[in-house]
Amino acid sequence: MLVTDDRLLAGRDLVALARAVEAGGASAVQLRLKNAPARYQVALARALVADLAVPVLVNDRPDIAIAAGAAGVHLGSEDLPVALARRVAPAGFVIGASVGSEAEAAAADEADYWGIGPWRVTGTKADAGAGLGEEGFARLVRLALGRPCLAIGGVRPEDVPAVHRAGGAGVAVASGILSAADVERAAAVYAEAWRSVSDDPTSRS
Repeated sequence: MLVTDDRLLAGRDLVALARAVEAGGASAVQLRLKNAPARYQVALARALVADLAVPVLVNDRPDIAIAAGAAGVHLGSEDLPVALARRVAPAGFVIGASVGSEAEAAAADEADYWGIGPWRVTGTKADAGAGLGEEGFARLVRLALGRPCLAIGGVRPEDVPAVHRAGGAGVAVASGILSAADVERAAAVYAEAWRSVSDDPTSRS
């Protein structure tokens, strides 16, 4: 999953970047623009939905996601509670939740998937906390009871085998892709790493 970040865009066309990342193998895009006005986010989310074949989710704002026709929303621990978002969400609407502790896991019980992190200390989310690493990630995955879990927060391509080994269903990446000069190739490196471990029956612990 590509996670966008205002500071990493550097004036580039986000829709064009997302198309390139999709071509590189990304299976979802999460629109996270902390400093953009709501009207702009709605317009951008609609453009992404129209241009991409993969699901588009909106960070923090179920109202924007619904208005834009996005596939779902990703909620942090300080956002609208998952249970309340579920009440207003249309049928089939995907709700993801950020989980970094046992308490946050309990609050995210109704989410469709968890974004567990940070995998390591990250510069794109100042309040993310200390890095969990493989052991901490695996501990929280066990609480998910089969719910898909993505590793997020400073995940590098070389971390993919450990994420898979710990029970992860994928990775969510911001700077690892958007900081690259060639975002399509950067996305492809993650996608290739994931395919490699997914095809290896011995890679799960």
